[in-house]
Formats: sequence, C-alpha cells, structure tokens
Amino acid sequence: MTIMSDNAGQGGIRPVLTVRDLKVQVATSEGAKTVLDGLSFDLMPGETLCLAGESGSGKSMTALAIMGLLPKPMARIAGGSIRLGEIELTDLSETGFRAVRANRVAMIFQEPMTSLNPLMTVQQQLIEVLLEHGTCTRSEAPARALALLKDVRLTEPEHRLKQYPHELSGGMRQRVMIAIALACDPEVLIADEPTTALDVTVQAEILDLIRLLQQDHGTTVLMITHDMGVVAEIADRVVVLRDGRQVEAAPVKELFTEQKSDYARELLAAVPRLGCAPARPKRALGDKVIEVEDLAVRFDITGGVLNRPVARVHAVEGVNFDIRAGETLALVGESGCGKSTIGKALLGLVPWQGSIRIAGRQTFGLSHHALKPVLRDIQMVFQDPGASLDSRMTVRDQVAEPMIVHGIAKGSDLDDRVEYLFRRVGLSPDMMNRYPHEFSGGQRQRVCIARALSLSPRVIVADESVSALDVSVQAQVLDLMQELQDEDGLAYLFISHDMAVIEQMADRVMVMRLGQMVEEGERDAVLGDARHPYTQRLLSAVPIPDPFRRRPPRDMADFTLGKPIRDIGDPPPRLVLNEIAPGHRAAN
Repeated sequence: MTIMSDNAGQGGIRPVLTVRDLKVQVATSEGAKTVLDGLSFDLMPGETLCLAGESGSGKSMTALAIMGLLPKPMARIAGGSIRLGEIELTDLSETGFRAVRANRVAMIFQEPMTSLNPLMTVQQQLIEVLLEHGTCTRSEAPARALALLKDVRLTEPEHRLKQYPHELSGGMRQRVMIAIALACDPEVLIADEPTTALDVTVQAEILDLIRLLQQDHGTTVLMITHDMGVVAEIADRVVVLRDGRQVEAAPVKELFTEQKSDYARELLAAVPRLGCAPARPKRALGDKVIEVEDLAVRFDITGGVLNRPVARVHAVEGVNFDIRAGETLALVGESGCGKSTIGKALLGLVPWQGSIRIAGRQTFGLSHHALKPVLRDIQMVFQDPGASLDSRMTVRDQVAEPMIVHGIAKGSDLDDRVEYLFRRVGLSPDMMNRYPHEFSGGQRQRVCIARALSLSPRVIVADESVSALDVSVQAQVLDLMQELQDEDGLAYLFISHDMAVIEQMADRVMVMRLGQMVEEGERDAVLGDARHPYTQRLLSAVPIPDPFRRRPPRDMADFTLGKPIRDIGDPPPRLVLNEIAPGHRAAN
C-alpha cells in the first residue's frame, strides 16, 4: 500500500520523510512494553534533523523502524505512520524494504567494526552492495568502488580497497561505512551515533565530510546522537526524546537559546564545555606513586615459514612521567598514539622496557608471584563496562573476586566489604545479586569502579571510562571519581580523547602523538596556552555546544585521516626531539 504525502512545507516543498504518532513495542516476560510512543516529525529535503537524547530514549529504535530492521518478532510497530515520499513504510514487506534500503534510505551504524564483514576486503563489500542493488554492472563495479572511496576522502584508496576492516583505523572504517551507505545515492542518510567512539579530530573530519557530501549530493540527513556538541555543529532542527517520548522540537538555535522543557535544560546543562571548567582547588599532594622512565613498548611482527620477527611496531617510545597521590594526570591524543598501551604497560598487560615504579617498588623483571602484591596498588577501569563484566556472574561475586584472589577478606567480612563498596559508588546493596545486563551503562561503570576499589589501590588507570556514557550519566561518574579521590587520595591516570572532560578532571595533561610525548604541563598551561601545533589541532577540533559558534567546514583537501601513522618496520619517529613545545617538559 502506498500513500501520497499531503504535507507540504514552506513554498510547497514536501517532506522527504514524514513520521506521525509512531509507536513501537517490544515483548517482555511481563507483556508488551512501549519503548517509543507518539513520535512525529518531518524531514525536509537537504536538511539535517537531529534526534537527541540519552540511552533508552528511543533514538536508535526510531532509525530501525524507518529502515525496517526492528528485531522481529520481539519488536514491532504498534501504531503510527512512516512515509518516505509516497511510500508508507509500515506497510512494506521485507521484499519491499529491500527495494527501499540503500536506493532511497541508507544507514551508518555506530560501530563500523561490527557492521563490516571481517572476512571480506573493502572492495568486496562495496561491490556486493553495488551488485545487490543493480547500481552498476560487474565490470563497472571496481571503478565505482574506487570512486566511492575517493568521494569520502580516504587517502590511498587503491590500497584501502585491498584491506580488511581490522587493518583500518576507526575513522577509516567509518568512512568505508559512509561510502557503502552512499553507494546507491540515497535520498535520506540516517547516521546513528557515527562519531561517538572517534577522537575529536577524526570526529570533526567525519562531521565535515557529512556536510560536504550533503552539499555535493543533496542528501537529507537524520542524525542520531547524545552529544549536544555534535547537535550544535551539524543540526538544522532538533527533536529531543526521553523515555520513548518526544519532549521538545525546535530549530537548533532556538533550542540552545530557550529550552521549553526541563529535560532539555538538564541535558544541555550536563554538557562539559571546554574553557568552562572551574579551577580545581589546590590540594596537598602526596609522594610519587607512579614513576615511569624511558618507557618503550614494541611489538614484533612475525612472518615466513619459521614465523620469525620480520618487523617491529614502536607503539610507545621514550616516555617519562610521574604521578603523585591525590593527583590526576590526563593522557590525551588520537587513536593509535599509545595512550591505552601505556596504561596496560603499568599493569603488566603488555611487554615493555624501561623503568616503572609503583609506590616506590620497581616492577621490571619481577616474576608473576612477586608482581602480584605490587599490582594491588594499581587497578584499571576500562572503557566498556559491559565487556568488562562477566555476564554469567552476579555483580556481587565480581566485586568480591579480587578480594578473594588476594586473600583480603572472606565470610561475613567479605560480605560487609562488598556492601560497603556498593554504597560508596552510589549503588544500593539490594542490587548486589543482579547480573550485569540488569543495569544501565552508568550503573555498570559504577560496579567496575567498585571492583577497582576493592583492593584499596593507590592508583586507578581510567581508560576512556566515561566516553560511552550519556552526558548526564557521565557527569555523575566524573563527580563520583573526584569524590573518591578527595576522600582516599587516589591518583588517576585518566586516558581520554574528550578535551572538555580532561579539563574537568586533570591536574596535569600529557599529549601523546605517534607513541611519544609532545607536550606536558599543568592543565591550564596546556589547554589554555598550547605550544605544540598538534595540541593546538586537537583543541581546535573540539565541538562547541553552541550553534552560534559553529566551526566553519574545513577544506577537505587538508584532511589527513587515512594517512598511515607509521609504516610497519619504520624506526620510531623523532617528533619529540624536533617538535617539542618550548617551556614544557619532554621525554628524553
């Protein structure tokens, strides 16, 4: 069944996509639950409409409903209308949707690594889409695939066609996903959190790329995001969702100027803004609890019949730093710069060279047995709390496990300790016997923090510990971490690509590039008066949550994404020797 749209906008222009009173339900053990109720909006030709809200608000469910990708029979459209031009999408069969997907509406998913086939090259995946939808002949497909990679400004496109997804960086994979989505020149491009996991410079390039492609192809964009900085950068209009309901809809400048709903005000108030963090009160710092000298992490690449080393990757080279009790050292830089590798080296999770002292004790050369008590003083909180927790164990058992392994507590003492830790991180002890899937993302991260605290460590390595959280939940977790630091004198190595979060948390900042330190100093000195061009570039790419200060799109010819960071087998770069910012301490 098709229905002609009778909605015309200004000047008689009709919407490309019209959603009216959309209702989506999912089956649960307690019956049908409504997860989206009464959503309505028009998407006009050439505009960018953002669906904004926190996890569980119904943003991604809306996209899946439009694409006909709701997981059936668990989820279904229970009411309302979705019109793509003259076509009523809620009436389409799967065969009908195949004619619409890619040809008229396409989607960029949040995590390209799970969306791309790991067993197929980039060229094979592009050609598959082109042939499936009859865009070109088999003989024309390779040239068309190459042209698509050039359209998304991926450097060395001929080489990229031959590569597999795991050989590309996150930004490169996302560009491949955009190329696949544009393969059939769709009218509507749905982008579901396309920049959430990307570094600020790569995020800025992806947003500029979407805007440029929109200009070149006249594509209409439905952007889904919880990042209000992204909303301010790219949106023409915004629809704010909460708990499956639409709470506000307005042009982007009007929304940021005068919010009509309390929720929109709360959402914007929770956004960390670079340059607005209050000065951290001066605190009496303790002794050095981390001392790192000439740290190097190198990975051998093996090959040949005898599987011998044929090349070496210099992941980290010549890094020096220390952290005092009660201090937060922030580690920033793009993906592949060595941030997480340094954190893993501190915990002995990767092979390393140099000197690492934890609470005054040298860890190099220690056996596993001798290292065990030393590592009690340092714990790690990872980026994805869902992947960090065992889905088959209760959270109570997972918080208790480190204490059992180290023989710290047992019996009633163990139970009391676990209950105390739950209260410390703001969770009710009534939740202790639940499993990870029964918690929200923010609650799961609190469980991970409780587990990290179970050994009473002196240092916590927080590796992108809030990057996957909504802004309001992120603010709560950051406040918790600061409270714990003030109470216990914890030292943090805080790894992040979010410069506004870094400003909120850090006492000192160390900037990494290509495995080496290029700038280091007090927070205000580095973020407020960056000396190194690379640091300046990072700061200039930070999205500003203010549509009146929107960054002008850069010349796409200046983009560097896709250029190899380092050819395997090359000697380590000497950026620190040649480009170190004067007045800031360097690794030497």
